[in-house]
Amino acid sequence: MDMWWKVGLVLVMCWGLTSSEAREEHHDSSPRTAMFRAPLDFGFVPSVVYETHAYYEPGPIGVLFHMVHAFLYVVQPNPFPKDLIVKMVQQNMGGIKGDDYKKPENVVLLLQAIFYELGFIVLTVLGVLFVLFVPIVGLCFCVCRCCENCGGEMHQRQKKNGDCLRGFYMATLIATSVFLAVGVAVTYTANQNITSQIKSTRRLVSTNIRDLKSFANYTPVQIDYLAAQYTTAKNRVLSDLDNIGTLLGGQIHNQLEREVVPALDNALRMTAVKVEGAIKAMREAKESLESVTTSLETLQEGTGRLQNSLQSERASLSNTLNDQACSNGDVTHTCSTIRGTLSQLALNANFNGLPEVEAPLANLDAVLETDLSNIIQKGYSSFNDTPRMVREQTKGIVSEVKGLLDKSCGEIIGFTKMFPVEPALENFTKFLTESQKNIEAYYPQIDQLDFYRWIGCVVICCMVVLVLAFNFLGLLCGSCGYDKNATPTARGCLSNTGGNLLMASVGFSFLFSWVLMGVVVTTFVVGGNIEKLVCEPLANRQIFKIIDTPYMVHPTKKNVLPGMLFQDPNIDLTIGSLYRDCYENNGLYSALQLETKFNFNKFLNVTVYNLEMAKLFNSVNVDLEGMLLLEQEGKDNLIDFANAGIGEIDYQAYLTEVNKGVTVVDLLSYANELEAQADQLRRGALENALKGHASSIRQIHKDQVVPMEQAMGTLSQSIKLLQKTSKELPIKVTNVLNAIEAAEYLISNNVSHVVKQETEKFIKNIVGYFSQYTVWVKHSLAMEVAQCKPISNIVDSLEIVACSFIVDSVNTFWFGLGGCCMLLIPSIIMSVKLAKFYRRMDTEDVYDDGAENWS
Repeated sequence: MDMWWKVGLVLVMCWGLTSSEAREEHHDSSPRTAMFRAPLDFGFVPSVVYETHAYYEPGPIGVLFHMVHAFLYVVQPNPFPKDLIVKMVQQNMGGIKGDDYKKPENVVLLLQAIFYELGFIVLTVLGVLFVLFVPIVGLCFCVCRCCENCGGEMHQRQKKNGDCLRGFYMATLIATSVFLAVGVAVTYTANQNITSQIKSTRRLVSTNIRDLKSFANYTPVQIDYLAAQYTTAKNRVLSDLDNIGTLLGGQIHNQLEREVVPALDNALRMTAVKVEGAIKAMREAKESLESVTTSLETLQEGTGRLQNSLQSERASLSNTLNDQACSNGDVTHTCSTIRGTLSQLALNANFNGLPEVEAPLANLDAVLETDLSNIIQKGYSSFNDTPRMVREQTKGIVSEVKGLLDKSCGEIIGFTKMFPVEPALENFTKFLTESQKNIEAYYPQIDQLDFYRWIGCVVICCMVVLVLAFNFLGLLCGSCGYDKNATPTARGCLSNTGGNLLMASVGFSFLFSWVLMGVVVTTFVVGGNIEKLVCEPLANRQIFKIIDTPYMVHPTKKNVLPGMLFQDPNIDLTIGSLYRDCYENNGLYSALQLETKFNFNKFLNVTVYNLEMAKLFNSVNVDLEGMLLLEQEGKDNLIDFANAGIGEIDYQAYLTEVNKGVTVVDLLSYANELEAQADQLRRGALENALKGHASSIRQIHKDQVVPMEQAMGTLSQSIKLLQKTSKELPIKVTNVLNAIEAAEYLISNNVSHVVKQETEKFIKNIVGYFSQYTVWVKHSLAMEVAQCKPISNIVDSLEIVACSFIVDSVNTFWFGLGGCCMLLIPSIIMSVKLAKFYRRMDTEDVYDDGAENWS
């Protein structure tokens, strides 16, 4: 067993070392996981399924076990004396000599022990008295009957209630015999249960040894798996370093884009919007200038035509009004009125004197020949090219980190090779195989000893069965041969035989009862105390608390288990905690608290992420201070746009002419009025001539005035838009330039802080990979590697075999046999009394009227 513990200790040492190597790797390769990628997937540690099911369900016999436990509780209701046992052990460890027993503290302990064992003591004393007095009483009874006393006189006196007494004695003896039979059955069942459970004991031994072998065989595989997973963390670190441009550069870019005060993202977007707005304003201004030029040409051309048309129409209408018909007195007034309105048929707006816009338009064409959007994109490309800049500036780090990782891997492997795990496990497996062979070699002897034990217990049961046989045969013969009309001296042979058999039962009862009681007392004292002092505290784990009591063995040794395993009794490791951890199937490393002896975390921290690697990562430096979002060409282009001359146009002159009407009077209204006045005249040539002029005026309005009005509307809109643009243009250009300069200022003044911040995050993520690996290895060592369920299974199996298979069966044996011993007393009494009614008497009383009432 000592060898097993030491082998287990070596195993856990190796796990610690392997775990530390794995942790180192993980310490190296975990950084990016936290921010850039999903957590590392180390898979599942190869697991082993143990065969032993350390659980026992007694079945129907469990009812008997519970009865015995209840009886023992009545005998010994006191709680487990933990403190008393601890004090007694501590005193015995110091050695008790001579008069030390007379010391007050020792006397007190002795009295406490007697008080605790009082129930056992009382019953034991009663059992001893039974063993001592029953043979004496039996001898005296025999001598007394030989002297024809104690019912030995072969004479039966006549009594009136003789039949009632005989029936009572017979019923009582039958009941007693039945209970005796039950007691024998209980005793035999307990005896047979021990033999039946031997096969189960062998199965438990076999499965426990197989589980220990599986424990030894799987542990190296699990350790190798932990070591192999270092590659997972290492590859992730190298992958992140190979993609440092995308990861670190992208984060720097995103951080500059989003988080620089107030937020560079807003600044860049605002800049882009403003640049696009400026470009759009340029295009709109150009379109407006082109529209002004087109509209102005249309209006100037239409003005000439319209003026000629109006002059011609005015001359023609004047000739009509000078006709002889207008001299007639009735129409003279009408003609005079019309003649007075001829001056209204003239132009009102003059577009020929408006200033030209060719110069601003030419300037805009020159500005727009430069692709401002492309210049902006070229400017942004330097910002968007941050990942490439980072990759170029950090390309020397990857190769150096690879070298450090390979170096750390070699150190870890070398460290694990320092401990001969596999040879130790091979030796442990050989030890188990040899132990199993040695145990199996004892099986024939165990079977033989169990057979002898079984025979002995059967003989004991047969003693009681013999008494039962005489009882039942005596009752059968006596009852069948009894004749109530026969006198005591004339009873038949069968009846007399029944009485003799009952007396034989009495004799065998006196012969066997004290022997049986001796067996009962012995097994009761041993089995009962083992149940109360070992099995019950083992079931509720109170016994571990005694063993784990600090300084119980020695005043300077706190804990027993670490003192045995590590020669360091001050480690806070107890048998109870070891059992609990193993019962939960945790790893032996955590169960034995080997981290107190083998600190693999320290080794990982020193080996994996060392100062050299930290210095290498801290040397990461990215320079983005020369970044320009808009080159000088683009800025000059924006300034040229602001100085294109749009603001120098005489917008008021345009608006003044546009706001005027095309003609002095509305030609449609004038034509309608002219036609109305013609309707007032008599029908004739003058009326028709005037209506013809009205129609001509309407046609002039439709063909020439309406297009000019539309052109004036377009000109008005273009002029107003240009006027608005001329006012907003300097502000837009200034805002664009200010936004670009602000963004460049933010980048140049905050890039070092952002680079440092994101580099620290990147390194933290790299370290995080190692942390993931370290945590995983620690968890695997604590929960999955070398799961020590076989250790708790051994304890549970010992409890099942010792307590459930043996002690419970032994206690049930003495419980049934003790009941038989106690029932033999009433059996003796009833048999003696009843035999008087069945045996043939030598003399008899003179009886009256044939009455058959005899005592």
